[in-house]
Amino acid sequence: MLKNDTAVSSVIGISIILVISLLSIGLMLLYTAPLIGDTQEMAKAQKVEQAFTVFDSRTSKSSLGESPLQTTSLTLMGENIAVHGNPESYNESSIMVIALSSDSSWYNSFYPNRGTWNSWKWYEENEQNFTGFNASMGKVRYYSGNRIIAYEGGGIWSRYPDGGTIMVSPPEFHYNGETLTLPIMKVTGSDSVGGSSNVNMKVKASNKPVVLYPNTTLGNSFTNPLNCDKILIYFNSEFYDGWAEYAETLTTTTAMLDHRNKTAIIEMDTKPKMGTFPLMNSFKIGKLNQSNSTPIGNFSFYLEAVDTDASNFNPAGSKITATSKTKTLTYEVKKVSQPHPYTLGLTITYTDAAFGDGSQVEVWESISTYPVYSATNKEANSTLDLVNDTYMLKYDSQKSDEEYSWGPISPTRMTPDINITGSNANSIQSVNNITQHYMKLLSQDGVIECTWLEGNNAQPNKNKKNNKINMDESTYTLIYDGGGGVLTYLHITSNDVEVTLE
Repeated sequence: MLKNDTAVSSVIGISIILVISLLSIGLMLLYTAPLIGDTQEMAKAQKVEQAFTVFDSRTSKSSLGESPLQTTSLTLMGENIAVHGNPESYNESSIMVIALSSDSSWYNSFYPNRGTWNSWKWYEENEQNFTGFNASMGKVRYYSGNRIIAYEGGGIWSRYPDGGTIMVSPPEFHYNGETLTLPIMKVTGSDSVGGSSNVNMKVKASNKPVVLYPNTTLGNSFTNPLNCDKILIYFNSEFYDGWAEYAETLTTTTAMLDHRNKTAIIEMDTKPKMGTFPLMNSFKIGKLNQSNSTPIGNFSFYLEAVDTDASNFNPAGSKITATSKTKTLTYEVKKVSQPHPYTLGLTITYTDAAFGDGSQVEVWESISTYPVYSATNKEANSTLDLVNDTYMLKYDSQKSDEEYSWGPISPTRMTPDINITGSNANSIQSVNNITQHYMKLLSQDGVIECTWLEGNNAQPNKNKKNNKINMDESTYTLIYDGGGGVLTYLHITSNDVEVTLE
């Protein structure tokens, strides 16, 4: 009995070991099979990405004329590849560029709704001064289940099952802080191949790029340097999130995403012209460099009378007004002394409708003056230098509320962080300090809209005499530090590349 028991125990022990071994192997297969499969899929995807990167490089060579016909080989490994380069394909792979000017009749209606693909359609069809154009891209697309690898817009994109896009190779989108160059590669063709064999991706470029911008045949404003306020670029693509991430690495803007229409929207401010210009009723100041304590280098107005007699020179009541959203800064010109010597002064007023109940005001009155010059060989004139360090003003506590805009940077405040009362030393500031402070505060909200109004127009209800400013000879000078990251020049071309699969 003991021997039989021992024999039975040995068999049972071996059986248990065998069962445990089989279970272990089964569990290993259960948990490692997906990992092995994922590894194989990853290796397959890497091979395809490498082939597409070579295809991208050779497409660039073809479009540049180095060799009109280029071929890249790819092993399909049981998957599919297709060329999407026909009108139907372009409906989901294209770029829209819009030039925006704040003085356009359609600006205020369109701008709040700009974050949606095709939001411009009504304006394009109904506004004569609409400035925009569409450019098709197309793509070459390899797909394996939910994994997609594609060539689009001169770049290689990889889209994962969870919906995220990775940029494998950057697209043709180049920005150096001043100039944006966008050579759009337009794919033409509609081939498709599936299976496990090798396929040759052949690309042939037309080498005849079509210049889309600058192009005055599309509109008088389609010139360089840019003379609009903003450029909007819409990327309608299944890889829209990848386009957005890449654009954000090159520009200082944050892309808007229209997920429903698979669109990324890039908004770039343009740089207004600087220098000396004839005095006009309106002009603009672009983005200011917030890291510069004095970004405005020159902001002055040369005012000339209609004759040589200074006594006839009376710009009193004329106003320079700067606005940006809720903030308004006003310089009002006043005649300080008469009959002789004639001098001019300023009253500077600042309001912000977003602060408190919107009625709070900060007022500065001049304690210095600008001289008026007269001579027998030249008309009487005066220069209002608004960034002068020696022209002083005093905070008027009688006309003002407690100051609220001088302090740590916030939506309603700007440095320097000082306490201003009617009697302390900070209550006297140069016009330069005042201008730099308020202009930087206004610039936080975007482009600053400036207007010049002559005395009669500035205060239309007053029965004032002709101020006798010669508008044809008067000028203003504006020079400032925009801090880079604004668009001055734009170059866009469309380059046809025909792709076939063999």
